[in-house]
Amino acid sequence: LQAVILADSFNKRFRPLTTRKPRCLLPICNAPLLDWTFESLALAGVQEVFVICRSHAQLVKEAIKESKWSKPGSGMKIVPIMTAKETFSPGDAMRDIYTRGLVTSDFVLVMGDLVSNIRIDEVVRVHKERRKTNKDAIMTMVVKESGVRHRTRARGESSVFVLDRETSECLHYEALTGYPRTNVVRIPREILATHPEVEIRNDLIDCSIDVCSVEVPSLFQDNFDYLDIRRDFVHGILTSDLLMKSIHCYVAKDGYAARVQDTRSYESISKDILSRWTFPLVPDDNHPGGHIYEHTRGNRYIAKDDSVILARTCKIGTNTLIGPSTQVSENASIEASVIGQSCNIGAGSTVSNSYIFENTVIGANCTIERSIIGAGVNIRDNTHIAKGCLIGDGVIVGPDSVIQPYERFSTRRGLPVDGDDEEEEEEDDSDIEEVEACMFFGDSASDLDISDAGSISSESDSESDFGDTDSHADLESSAGRSDFSGLMADSEFRLEVKQSLERAFSEGHSVENAAVELKTLRMASNVPLSRVKEAVVAAIVEKIPIVDGDPAVQRREIAAVVGRWGDLINRIGGVDPIETVCILQAHCATSTRMPLFGQILAALYQEDIVEEDDIRAWHKLP
Repeated sequence: LQAVILADSFNKRFRPLTTRKPRCLLPICNAPLLDWTFESLALAGVQEVFVICRSHAQLVKEAIKESKWSKPGSGMKIVPIMTAKETFSPGDAMRDIYTRGLVTSDFVLVMGDLVSNIRIDEVVRVHKERRKTNKDAIMTMVVKESGVRHRTRARGESSVFVLDRETSECLHYEALTGYPRTNVVRIPREILATHPEVEIRNDLIDCSIDVCSVEVPSLFQDNFDYLDIRRDFVHGILTSDLLMKSIHCYVAKDGYAARVQDTRSYESISKDILSRWTFPLVPDDNHPGGHIYEHTRGNRYIAKDDSVILARTCKIGTNTLIGPSTQVSENASIEASVIGQSCNIGAGSTVSNSYIFENTVIGANCTIERSIIGAGVNIRDNTHIAKGCLIGDGVIVGPDSVIQPYERFSTRRGLPVDGDDEEEEEEDDSDIEEVEACMFFGDSASDLDISDAGSISSESDSESDFGDTDSHADLESSAGRSDFSGLMADSEFRLEVKQSLERAFSEGHSVENAAVELKTLRMASNVPLSRVKEAVVAAIVEKIPIVDGDPAVQRREIAAVVGRWGDLINRIGGVDPIETVCILQAHCATSTRMPLFGQILAALYQEDIVEEDDIRAWHKLP
């Protein structure tokens, strides 16, 4: 049995924690996420695993080499595969799998941030039995029933599955967004006409565990507009009249499965592990990090190697894990938190609902609430960190500082952390994750805000909110880039895009159809995404008529064009609002519509294509 792990997250939700390491190596309950995923696959009897990684690939390879899975007798062969720098989506990774010919039979496809104890071998058995009678059944998706207020269920990103009651075939799939809120789901009428009984379900958590036939990677190769596995591939297969393939769901009644997709799910899954919902994957038994913990009443876990020093007057609350070689001083209080190894908690400090990575020092009389603190951080005396904060590796905070809610801090770019080589750090830092300032205040981090200790998941940011991985720092030098080497000359490609958009404008195509045509053209021409975005922004700007002498009418014209076509900028494959503003600036500077720049930017803001933080970040660029 083979498995493929997509180790990249393809978004930046954990910045600045993922500036120098990939998300799959972030610790959860003191073990790297990737190790939890390996344990989940080992439970299912998987014998060979391919780990597909792009960002920080060398770190992933080293982590695998040093883990217990690389030792003889582990029962599982793990092969790290480094993909090309042009791999910007799960679809690109699947095309790379096809090109390399990695899989030779049915395989399990998971993400590198999975924590699960579901018996995947049973799903594989059901999938293979179905394939004996139906060769067109190419994929089985594992889903799990949940209540609407289950804490691992992200309200901002859910799905509607239309299933055949008898066969569990997925007849229709639609991804729902929390903002803008999806209120209506459109189900093709022929589904209701041809199936006597269907289930329309919004109570299923997508576990992102798929059992795939060997032909799935080839379908990605044949359809270059397939970027996301659910929104593009599954939706495309189910709506295609040509492919004639089917996808089924396996509704898991027992077991646990969830992905660490954002900071909120990081907290939810950490609490579930401490509450033993993931048994047998728990800290005191089968801990992926190799540590041994003692489990006591109230789900308190203390490292068993006698290296933990707890002061007589300190207080260790329920649902708490203390890593090896950690010291907790007098009158310190730790409640519902995870403390990494070799940490030091100062006298009189309080840590509640927080996650402290290894080698962090917290001074005396500090307060940390519902935050994630990176490795090697030094929080000095009398510092207060409010809820929702993310502190990157190696940051020094304080003394006597007050950090407001939802702030994010990182070290200045280019400075080595823990003796890292500066040049290597720069190379990795410019990969997928990037922090350009001494202090990063980026997104609001509202996905970490939880109203009370026992509360449930709320709305999380959608994947598209973080989108493309191109570096903002590259924009300044974009004017000097050499022409791409592909199937078309640059001028021919621009002409093709221009003609495609003119057809869309004149014939009133939907934004979705126009986006698909542009994605296909981009893949066929082998050009970077930014080149397509430049053409789209230019076409939208030039479509705005110039109205002399009547500012009100001019504003209405701008709002009409941006309202109708502005979303195309984000639909072509990745969202980078700062890059969008830079491209708009560059085009307007050479256009007769330069006086309209401010009004166009305001219209993009009104349509939620760019936000206030994005405009401020653009304004700070040289």
